[in-house]
Amino acid sequence: MVAATLCAWSAPPSPASAATTPLSSVKHVWVLVLENENAEVTFAANSPAPYLSQTLPSMGVFVPQYFGVGHVSLDNYIAMVSGQAPNAITQSDCQVFADFAPPAPVFDGNGQAIGEGCVFPSGVKTVTNQLDTAGLTWRGYMEDMATPCRHPTIGTQDTTQTAKVGDQYATRHDPFMYFHSIIDDNASCQSHVVDLSALTNDLSSLATTPNFSFITPNLCHDGHDAPCVDNQPGGLVSADAFLQEWVPKILASDAYKQDGMLVITFDEAEVGNPSSATACCGEAAGPNSPSPGIDGPGGGRVGAVVLSPFTQPGSTTSTAYNHYSLLRTIEDAFAINHLGFAAASGLQPFGSDVLNAAPAAASTSTTSAVGRGVGATLPATGRSTPLVLPAAMASLALMLWVVTRRRRKNLG
Repeated sequence: MVAATLCAWSAPPSPASAATTPLSSVKHVWVLVLENENAEVTFAANSPAPYLSQTLPSMGVFVPQYFGVGHVSLDNYIAMVSGQAPNAITQSDCQVFADFAPPAPVFDGNGQAIGEGCVFPSGVKTVTNQLDTAGLTWRGYMEDMATPCRHPTIGTQDTTQTAKVGDQYATRHDPFMYFHSIIDDNASCQSHVVDLSALTNDLSSLATTPNFSFITPNLCHDGHDAPCVDNQPGGLVSADAFLQEWVPKILASDAYKQDGMLVITFDEAEVGNPSSATACCGEAAGPNSPSPGIDGPGGGRVGAVVLSPFTQPGSTTSTAYNHYSLLRTIEDAFAINHLGFAAASGLQPFGSDVLNAAPAAASTSTTSAVGRGVGATLPATGRSTPLVLPAAMASLALMLWVVTRRRRKNLG
């Protein structure tokens, strides 16, 4: 199961393509993850979630062949942000918040850390580490989190496995808490992984909207529990109500209107039989679990909806994608490297089948506030992205400097 090539240092990620693609126009990405439903139930004609199954696909692209990569929940969330495959402990949702072993990561030839456990060593990177390095901005929005960067103490029981009235946050649905590369810098973690309530203000302007946003509803509103501990119906009914509240806020934001992409999907299909543990896209098992889906090779077909100014309303793609494809899509949108199984040979990011509408011309008056231009400050973080000049502008500046120097020399 272990590939022949091993290294005891941080595995170099695969480079993202520099070529212009349909994703090149996307500068703001939102990922919103719901829980535990098969696509044939969610998107059925009689679905209990008509907003998700009918209204939203009419506004964007329906992706019926979208798959989870494992069972149960946590391994899917980890895959979405790091490209790391399931291991036996993440497949059990890390009942104890334990460190991954060995503590000094050893990687196989596919960038997979070999071992098992929950909280990955600092040498195992996520897309958020890449965004930080690139001078781009990100935030995780977790409903009911209350205290930013909230997670159990290493080595203790995870008491968020069961919902409580007034507190239905689940650590296992917050992938950022499982990486020392994020949680070890507590100040940075607290400024980046916050309660969902912060999203409304962050959406209020381009300058405060992160380039990448990851949204997790609580255990009721993501559809996990049904009924819920507070007597809400839960399941797809409550998930649909959550989407009706929050999706319009995202779509009304300047960042979305200018260059945004919202992906709504599920972590996994229902657990318990091989038909819900199917896979796509050549998914490999990885070195730490022979069967990512426990009963099969994957997390089952869950479906997805993609909304963007660059999508054709009411369209459908037959192309298959999974969580590793989603990570590769995000990385390609921001021209950063591919991590773990997002670098798998032949894996496709979203292409012209999803981003199937011609982009509108960018406004020169607003692009400077977006990730790759002049830095934008996020609320409460106090951090600004550095000034990053496009290559053409940098070359022009250099030429002007040389000409000026020569002219001064001739005059002097």
